[in-house]
Amino acid sequence: MQNLWTRCNSCRRILYKQDILANLSVCPNCDFHFRLSATERLAMFFDDGQYNLIDENIYPKDPLHFKDSMKYSQRLEKSRKSTSLHDAVLNAKGEMGGIRVVISAMDFSFMGGSMGSVVGEKITRAAEFALKEKMPFITSSSSGGARMQEGVLSLMQLMKTSSAIARLDEAGIPFISVLTDPTTGGVTASFAMLGDINIAEPDALIGFAGPRVIEQTIKEKLPKGFQRSEFLFLHGMLDDVVERKNLRSYIIRTIRLFLNHPE
Repeated sequence: MQNLWTRCNSCRRILYKQDILANLSVCPNCDFHFRLSATERLAMFFDDGQYNLIDENIYPKDPLHFKDSMKYSQRLEKSRKSTSLHDAVLNAKGEMGGIRVVISAMDFSFMGGSMGSVVGEKITRAAEFALKEKMPFITSSSSGGARMQEGVLSLMQLMKTSSAIARLDEAGIPFISVLTDPTTGGVTASFAMLGDINIAEPDALIGFAGPRVIEQTIKEKLPKGFQRSEFLFLHGMLDDVVERKNLRSYIIRTIRLFLNHPE
């Protein structure tokens, strides 16, 4: 019985889990958007929840033999067991509104959605597949940034993913970036903010450095709501803030506009 109920992170109300799931994992009381897994995000986006995964057989290594309180290889194995994922992103192809698309969906539950060499490689491959097949590319970001356990190898992914997005732009292929809570660090500093249109879910944390680091650097108190979706939209960093219930139809409409593809 204890798994039937949960508490909203925002309004603190005790909620019946099934009511939340029926509402696309949004609190029916205060509209707080719970985090979605990569598989949940893909099922929500694609027509009838049907899609085919691509680039599945790519696994992260431990080239630096990194160790803090735990070996990196052990952290990877722990995340694999808890999420059933190989790494923090899934690539899939399918249809949205009858239009063939490629989607890369990140999963925060796998090491905070951090971008290491495999995440960067998979997002780059998805963009290259979209380029080859002339299909719109969509990313759903949820990440704490670059993966420190891979050092400079993770930082190289910023350039690699950005270069792949640039090639899509040169070919005139639409790229839509969806930013969810949280999208920070090197992911924000690379492909996540390079969309032809950048949209976010309500109240998502989006930024590069954390508020505490910024305050200590500039020696000033930050304004209320700083680094949240609505603040960034008001200051021109985002094109729109879209509630989850409207997100799929919004993206389909946007793709049709980009492709001049009437219904």
